Amino acid sequence: MFPTVARLELDELLTQLVERAQDVLATQGRLRGLLRANRMVTADLRLPTLLRLVVEAACQLLDARYGALGVVAPDRTLEEFVHVGMDPDVVARIGHLPTGRGVLGVLIDDPQPRRVDDISRDRNAVGFPPGHPPMQTFLGVPITVRGEVFGNLYLTEKRDGRAFSAEDEELALALAATVGVAIDNARLFDEAQHRHQWMSASAEVTHELMASPADPIALVVERARTTARADYAAMVVRGRDTATATVEVAAGADTAGNAIPLDGSLAGRAFAGQRPVLTGDAPTDACEQERGPETGCLIAVPLRASTDADRRVLLLGRAGGRQPFRAADVDLASSFAGHVAVALELARSVSERERLVVLADRGRIARDLHDHVIQRMFAVALGIQDVAQYEQTANADRLNGFVEDIDATIKDIRRSIFELRGSAQLGRGTLRAAFEKIAADSETGLGFVPVVTCAGPLDTVVSDTLAADVLAVVREAVSNAARHSRATTMRIDVRLEDDAVVVEAEDDGVGIGNATRSSGLTNLRERAESLGGTFALAVPAGGGTQLRWSAPI
Repeated sequence: MFPTVARLELDELLTQLVERAQDVLATQGRLRGLLRANRMVTADLRLPTLLRLVVEAACQLLDARYGALGVVAPDRTLEEFVHVGMDPDVVARIGHLPTGRGVLGVLIDDPQPRRVDDISRDRNAVGFPPGHPPMQTFLGVPITVRGEVFGNLYLTEKRDGRAFSAEDEELALALAATVGVAIDNARLFDEAQHRHQWMSASAEVTHELMASPADPIALVVERARTTARADYAAMVVRGRDTATATVEVAAGADTAGNAIPLDGSLAGRAFAGQRPVLTGDAPTDACEQERGPETGCLIAVPLRASTDADRRVLLLGRAGGRQPFRAADVDLASSFAGHVAVALELARSVSERERLVVLADRGRIARDLHDHVIQRMFAVALGIQDVAQYEQTANADRLNGFVEDIDATIKDIRRSIFELRGSAQLGRGTLRAAFEKIAADSETGLGFVPVVTCAGPLDTVVSDTLAADVLAVVREAVSNAARHSRATTMRIDVRLEDDAVVVEAEDDGVGIGNATRSSGLTNLRERAESLGGTFALAVPAGGGTQLRWSAPI
């Protein structure tokens, strides 16, 4: 039997012991909850999935009805807001997500843990939008990654109706520390994956360029847009006019063919500095011709090639409201552009090598024709001429006719040799083909096709600029004959003579007539004089018109 007083003290001690044991159990349960939450947030390295797991784990750990994680943008607003607890219908009714004002903004400006018992009575409160569910208690803690504030974790409305305690704050801070490490790992994982995607894109584009696709630049633009997770991509090429550039290919917006002034454009800055340029405000920093209508963030990356005549700039843009490009994105895009520039140069070199192989083969054929076929035909012609001297008149005429045929064949073979050797300018069709096309096109006006003869390696020694003048002269001569001469035959002869290209056109028409009134003839004379050449118009002995135009090569 214990005294009454002693029994009461023992009961009181037992009660306190039970309460302490319950507190230990509760604390142990919360620590287990913290461990579960830590395991949840480290289970997935994909950043979008991780952010949602963080909010769900925090709500479960601290028994909160609503939770959110806001990612802080460089301008101190919320660029991303991940939330749980609200029905989709409620979210749709509320409309736009928070941007970082009111109580949420306090935590952005001062990244310290913050507890509020009643949000509506807080001096920083700005109220809730219509349709927003009621919220009273609030707990917010910052999430730091490598010493920088990544975002904030927000929790509201404990399910038991009580306010958040200091112990809740400590648990939230402990979870935030783990979350910071997990987010850092997720970022590194995402960057590694993104870098791998860029490397794969570079390898794929290089392979396709070496395989000579139909439109290599379109392939580069589309792969860059996909890999950069961009909404808009374009390739800008600088032409002969140094004041402007042209959008060669575009994807995501209809800007192909736009002329871009190099002064005041993002592409112009990339061309001038030969280094990448990034802007987060494309409507202000980039001209309208080089960006899509919805573009908010834009990168201009130069393709630094070995030839100045073929320099290009790759543009990559994201729509306004999306996460802007970061410095790592610029580095990856610049590396991709460097690989593309090398691949384009390599493809061009392979193409030139193949052309050289073709030219070498044509040179061999030309040598064989000259050294063997022509020499044999010369020998045959000389033999026939020798026989003709001892034959009767009729046979002699026939034999001489055969000699003339052989001479004409030799000329044709020589012309073929010149064309074979003159095909070094593979980017341009042969001049003889161009002359014959002009003659064929004039059949409607003349009533017949003029005879065209060419002599000498025109395609080899005549430059593109001079070739354009020669074609204009031939076209004007044919046009004048069709309009004024009423001729039945016409001969056009283009040849090389004393380091000059000579064009002679002769017809059997009515003659020159009032040539002084012809602006076409004036143009021919001025064209020749501007090139240091000559122009003459005469009437042959048998009538008609004879035009002679020459220019030094």
